[in-house]
Amino acid sequence: MAYVSQLEAVSAKATDRVTAALIAGLELEFGRGAGEALAARFLAAEETDFIWDARVEERWLGAYESVEDDDFELDRVAILGRMKGRWFVAQLIVDGEGHAHGMLGRRDFKSANTAREAFADAH
Repeated sequence: MAYVSQLEAVSAKATDRVTAALIAGLELEFGRGAGEALAARFLAAEETDFIWDARVEERWLGAYESVEDDDFELDRVAILGRMKGRWFVAQLIVDGEGHAHGMLGRRDFKSANTAREAFADAH
């Protein structure tokens, strides 16, 4: 059984404002010019969480079969979203409480239509 859920997620403009605020705060703390480089490192380190929070649609793909013997069940979920002006489709590992645990893959797209086609084909 598959489900598709449209979310009332943060808009692309709001996500871009959060990124701009992060850069501005880092520049205040570490000096002009350092904010953008530090923000890029911070975003890369926390990429899974930012991608998960920027989703606008999600679709359950199935159970995630872990190599390790986890004490809880995990699912594979495809998401569609927009961040920094680009659309993306990603597959994430998510627990039953809706917390992302890792990203299996991500593709970026210039247009919403192309991203939606890739989202529909994700498996």
